[in-house]
Amino acid sequence: MTATPTGRAAALRALHRPGDPLILPNAWDAGSARAVVAAGFPAVATSSAAVAESLGHTDGETTPVGEMFAAVARIARAVAVPVTADLERGYGLRPAELVERLLAAGAVGLNLEDSDPGTGALVDAGAQADLLAQVRAAADAAGVPVVLNARVDVFLRPAGDPTERLAEAVRRGRRYLAAGADCVYPIMLADPGELRSFVEAVTGPVNVLARPGALGRAGLAALGVARISHGSGLYAATRAYTARLLDAVAAGDPPTAP
Repeated sequence: MTATPTGRAAALRALHRPGDPLILPNAWDAGSARAVVAAGFPAVATSSAAVAESLGHTDGETTPVGEMFAAVARIARAVAVPVTADLERGYGLRPAELVERLLAAGAVGLNLEDSDPGTGALVDAGAQADLLAQVRAAADAAGVPVVLNARVDVFLRPAGDPTERLAEAVRRGRRYLAAGADCVYPIMLADPGELRSFVEAVTGPVNVLARPGALGRAGLAALGVARISHGSGLYAATRAYTARLLDAVAAGDPPTAP
């Protein structure tokens, strides 16, 4: 893998292939990142929720920004593949500083969401598009084609008519791509028909969250999805397994090997 940020960013972008999606089992520390690479995955993504909880915080931008970027830096130092960081809505940083700190940490991609991390309320689409455009301009000024994944949170707290939600998600997705995003991420959208409509309507790379009981890799690839994220799922499963081991130890039994 190329050692330059520009090369890593270009390699990450090239992995976003509609119909042949990039699979991202999200990591939370250096050890989990190394495990992702050892399993053969060509890139590492962080999960803001998993990183936050592993540091003793909760998701929703409660992690001090220095701690979050330090965690991203430890992950990026641990692997030779491109790293993309889940940075919620940017922790209140100005776009130029956000990009500067991202690159200083060794990452070449980032997620930005369009709901307020504190309240969960959707941000005005125009304001979010402005933020994305400023992040893109800052990356261009730094000379690194940072891969910008724009999360669309319309389906996180569904309410109202499903058709209207889909139309709003499409409107936001198109606007974010026009503002400079490389990929759009309608998190929690899982219905195959709605997902197909979204992919066809936005005409750009689409990221989907892997969910139990929803379409798997082959089904999502058939819909033209370009990226599949696992969010905090691996971290939650690891915590649950650890809890079972601790219960066994507390009961006086030796922990069983995985």
